[in-house]
Amino acid sequence: MKKIAIFASGSGSNAENIAAYFAERGTARVSLILTNRPDAGVLARAERLGVESVVFDRDTFYNNDRIPELLRDRGIDFIVLAG
Repeated sequence: MKKIAIFASGSGSNAENIAAYFAERGTARVSLILTNRPDAGVLARAERLGVESVVFDRDTFYNNDRIPELLRDRGIDFIVLAG
């Protein structure tokens, strides 16, 4: 099964819809949700969905390899940008 990581910074309705879509089909699953906003609604949705979430800051994203390493370590096949 393919693993999807979603980058989102808002309420998370798109992320939730994507997770539901693939959960019904069984071909892929949302395995990780990442956001740069510690107050983003997507974090609560990730928790309800049982999906690991990670909050990162601008410096982490642009100036080190933490995010690419995290994606590799989790075996992520696809990245979705969901607002």
